[in-house]
Amino acid sequence: MPGWLRLLNVRLSASAQVMVSGSWDGGDQDPRGAPCPAQSAWNSFLLSLPRLFLICSKGSHAIWSSVSHLPSGTKGCKFFLLFCVTCLYLCCSSTGYQFIYYSPENTAKAKEVLSNINHLQPLIATHADLLLNSASQRSPDSLKNSLRMLSEKTELFVHAFKDQLVRSALLALYTARPGGVLKKPPSPKNSTEDSCPQDPPPPVRRQDSIPHHSDYDEEEWDRVWANVGKSLNCIIAMVDKLIGRDGGSEGAGGGSKDGEKDPSLVDPTITHPREDWYEQLYPLILTLKDCMGEVVNRAKQSLTFVLLQELAYSLPQCLMLTLRRDIVFSQALAGLVCGFIIKLHTSLHDPGFLQQLHTVGLIVQYEGLLSTYSDEIGMLEDMAVGISDLKKVAFKIIEAKSNDVLPVITGRREHYVVEVKLPARMFEALPLQIKEGQLLHVYPVLFNVGINEQQTLAERFGDVSLQESINQENFELLKEYYTIFMEKMPPDYISHFQEQNDLKGLLENLHQNIQAKKRKNVEIMWLAATICRKLNGIRFTCCKSAKDRTSMSVTLEQCSILRDEHQLHKDFFIRALDCMRREGCRIENVLKNVRCRKYAFNMLQLMAFPKYYRPPEGTYGKADT
Repeated sequence: MPGWLRLLNVRLSASAQVMVSGSWDGGDQDPRGAPCPAQSAWNSFLLSLPRLFLICSKGSHAIWSSVSHLPSGTKGCKFFLLFCVTCLYLCCSSTGYQFIYYSPENTAKAKEVLSNINHLQPLIATHADLLLNSASQRSPDSLKNSLRMLSEKTELFVHAFKDQLVRSALLALYTARPGGVLKKPPSPKNSTEDSCPQDPPPPVRRQDSIPHHSDYDEEEWDRVWANVGKSLNCIIAMVDKLIGRDGGSEGAGGGSKDGEKDPSLVDPTITHPREDWYEQLYPLILTLKDCMGEVVNRAKQSLTFVLLQELAYSLPQCLMLTLRRDIVFSQALAGLVCGFIIKLHTSLHDPGFLQQLHTVGLIVQYEGLLSTYSDEIGMLEDMAVGISDLKKVAFKIIEAKSNDVLPVITGRREHYVVEVKLPARMFEALPLQIKEGQLLHVYPVLFNVGINEQQTLAERFGDVSLQESINQENFELLKEYYTIFMEKMPPDYISHFQEQNDLKGLLENLHQNIQAKKRKNVEIMWLAATICRKLNGIRFTCCKSAKDRTSMSVTLEQCSILRDEHQLHKDFFIRALDCMRREGCRIENVLKNVRCRKYAFNMLQLMAFPKYYRPPEGTYGKADT
């Protein structure tokens, strides 16, 4: 199994494992509360994703065998699930995708041209409307100013398409698109003396096969691009003619005596001195906008095609990362559900916790022991993302209507709701807000400190910035939860809570330790764990295999609780610590994993471990991990 699939392999109690595994290994009954079989199918697929992924290399028979264990409510979607798994596996492993390479300079140029288009097109449309408005008012000065602004912006627009990249991108797009569609845009006539009527567009031509370079008319883009300039020339000529007519009309009126005019000497083109300029300019403005829209449409398609080539190159990797993220999230979600249910059952008679649960939410703290060296860097990155994704999860407590108390997951990728069922007697003890179905939110935080010999190499010769950034970011999240807690909880509860807990001082101490950048500063984990417990949160401890470093940390926390809360004398602290590591569930967990009662440490490794994370003599040695 790849290491990153084991990064959240948190060891849970047997009852918790049965509870979660039942979510996809159910019997003949459909999951209660599921909105539809398709939704149930997706939820079951999500939870069984790790198993499906691990067996997909064994062939379709193994996949079908695994899918057949889905709940009966989802068996109508078996073919859909099989199709999803097969497609994801084939897409992620395929390397035969063909794409067109564009240099970073060309990609940057395409972004620049698209930005200019998006900036200039609305400006040109605005100035064109202002020109029409000036024409309707028959104001020559305003008309000239509007025309000048329109000409400047249009020239910038035309200049943006002089780059060879647009022409080559159009050819590449045309060649890559089967059944390509080309439209001949209307082009104004070359004459700028008269109005420029539009020719009717030719019918759309559709290719029946993949077109080749010989099918593409490279000069067509030049014509489409030049139409914008020609349309502008038509507008300029019409404005000059209208202003000239207006001046000629005024001169003819001023040369007559006593207001009398010889009808035979009057030019028929100026017999109506108040003719509508708007009607003369409107068709030309419309032609300019149409030509500009055709240019923008083609340019955006071709340049977007250029930008998509980079995405096409990384598409298989994106699919693989999406699958990887879903696998990590499914494991993180399973652990969170188990932790929430255990915490709820053990705190049903604590009114303060129940009030905090629906008023503020639940803090969930993850303690990581991964190093920032070699393969464990990737595990830590996956873990940080998977835990962060748990922010999308909310819980809802409902009354169980039968003996089936397994949780039900509903929702979609961006928001999940986990319905937790309680027997009627327990459900009645809950606050009214929870019984009415209020969503209960969680606040996941992760603190990581590497403690093994690989972390020593990372600190001396490598980079620990990943660990530092994770701790700093999650400290801010923890501090934010504390602020919300102090704002929303009732004053009487806060006063009693502050008397029992000095959380503000602990948070300041934690912040100082994170800023100190001390090597293997395990006090960060001790402080974070203490703050989480005092905030009625739930905790998870994990490393690479969840049996060696995790055992050292869990047993140390157990003895710390005995010392701080149950008066264990300091003289017996080390004796109790060694006893818990030599006997009990941690060494039994090691036995189940490697069939040997030995932690997978050697003497050289333990020399790099912090003092309180070293097992007693006789409990470590050579063992497969």
